[in-house]
Amino acid sequence: MRRCAILLASVTVGLVGGALSERLIGLPRIAYRNEWSIGIYTGPSPFHLVSPEKFNPVLTAKEVTGVRASFVADPFMIVRQSVWYMFFEVMNDETKQGDIGLAVSPDGLKWTYKQIVLDEPFHLSYPYVFQWKDTYYMVPESRQASSVRLYRADPFPLRWLPVTTLLYGDFVDPSVVSYRNRWWIFVSHGKESDELRLYYANTLEGPYTEHPKSPIVVRNARIARPAGRIVVLDNRLYRFAQDDYRTYGNQVTAFEIIDLTPARYEEREVTSGPVLRASGSGWNAEGMHHVDLHQTVDRKWMASVDGRKSTLFFRMR
Repeated sequence: MRRCAILLASVTVGLVGGALSERLIGLPRIAYRNEWSIGIYTGPSPFHLVSPEKFNPVLTAKEVTGVRASFVADPFMIVRQSVWYMFFEVMNDETKQGDIGLAVSPDGLKWTYKQIVLDEPFHLSYPYVFQWKDTYYMVPESRQASSVRLYRADPFPLRWLPVTTLLYGDFVDPSVVSYRNRWWIFVSHGKESDELRLYYANTLEGPYTEHPKSPIVVRNARIARPAGRIVVLDNRLYRFAQDDYRTYGNQVTAFEIIDLTPARYEEREVTSGPVLRASGSGWNAEGMHHVDLHQTVDRKWMASVDGRKSTLFFRMR
């Protein structure tokens, strides 16, 4: 996740018509920063979600203990033995880099923060966690290490060990899915959030080959950057994209992947409109950019999401 942009306003006083001009030093500057929090949305389908307002936001930076956090974002969930586990980015305000935090819930609605479970010398975010056979894996964003890395839980959920490097390069928000006996990685490439690349392999650990149609999105910041877990529904694949046009993290849209083979790729946008958008007030007043969907036992859908608002503070020069 991109570091929060901070807009600073300075105050200068001058003596009009005279030779003396003085900049006031030592006075606080007015500053704005984007504050990300985590919420839960529910709905009858992956494309029609609403916020149960009495619960949201379910996690903010204030709930983080052990480190001083400036925001929390990019939540991914796993359900194990009727307990919900959530992994997410914790922006460490002291180190200025992301770590991966853990929260737990008995029902997916009320969450308790536990601890940091993965901390590397480089920035981490987007902790894409999933189960394959009897093992839990995580593929977080590790762009600062110029790589896409695979981690394994040992034991779940508190300890994560590096397994292998899946890709090398300038990659953002890697999203992994098993589909039709192959593994696929959808990942944004470059600094502008406007290019989406696709790779595939016969096994989870690779090696991965770039798809001949890759990049599958070029120069389109509205739909290129992944926005959460790829969903398999009725043997169809759906990917979610964050809209970064003009400003970072505006809304989330969905695409149905209608043809996916080692030679072919085709998708179409789900026409029901954005899956997530800014509410105009509160914790997600100005934008949303992530959704992780899970179908519940009653065949409804629950999603962990994030949202941003601008907060005003005073900063000393």
